[in-house]
Amino acid sequence: MILNLKLVRIDCNYCDYLREFDNRVPYNKNEKELRPFIGILFTIKGCEYFAPLSSPKPKHLKMKNTIDFFKIDNGILGAVNFNNMIPVKENNYKIINLNEKNLTLSENKYQELLKDQLNWLNENYIQVKNKSSKLYNLYIDNKLSDNIKSRCCNFKLLEEKCNDYNNTN
Repeated sequence: MILNLKLVRIDCNYCDYLREFDNRVPYNKNEKELRPFIGILFTIKGCEYFAPLSSPKPKHLKMKNTIDFFKIDNGILGAVNFNNMIPVKENNYKIINLNEKNLTLSENKYQELLKDQLNWLNENYIQVKNKSSKLYNLYIDNKLSDNIKSRCCNFKLLEEKCNDYNNTN
């Protein structure tokens, strides 16, 4: 059974907590503002995972898909950073409403990009699921090269910390 991927926004306090244990958990803040930390939600071995999306950049068109990086529509629509995926529980994220009205022109343009990304990813669900699971399993089994492993979050440690965070909050 294929379940549709969902776009979610992650709670920045939760990310800050995880970063105390793994500095590879990405930031969703810059000097001026809180950027939306948006990505796809899926399940690996019974645990919900969030993988951040990257907006399209010219470099994506030249980059290759790797075990931890997946171009959306050949990079035209951005990419998924599987190396930065983190475990989440339902209270660590909010599902994004892609049908909001009364948006500014730039918000509307961004919303259309998110819709396009989500549609493409759902059409390619099997590839997304296989890539995320393969990276996770190779990481857990310690079968990744040091170069790739050094780019990845510590999935097992973060699963423990996710449970701790959600059991105390």
